[in-house]
Amino acid sequence: MQVNLAAVLTAGTLVAIAGPALAQNDTYCLQSGKWGYPGNCQFSTYRQCMEAASGTSSTCGRNPMRKHPQDRYDHRR
Repeated sequence: MQVNLAAVLTAGTLVAIAGPALAQNDTYCLQSGKWGYPGNCQFSTYRQCMEAASGTSSTCGRNPMRKHPQDRYDHRR
């Protein structure tokens, strides 16, 4: 019984850790001094991010940790 309890607790901990990490890799980031760099990047649309920023001193920007289609231009040409 203790082995099963340990397995359940370990699995729960891994899910708790992985959840926020996955949420931080979306397209838009809520940015302010409170969030650090690159910010709270859990927003898939600019509108979602702006709604979360409403009434705060935060702003929204593209997640610099993600590749965006328009960023694929080769600047070495």
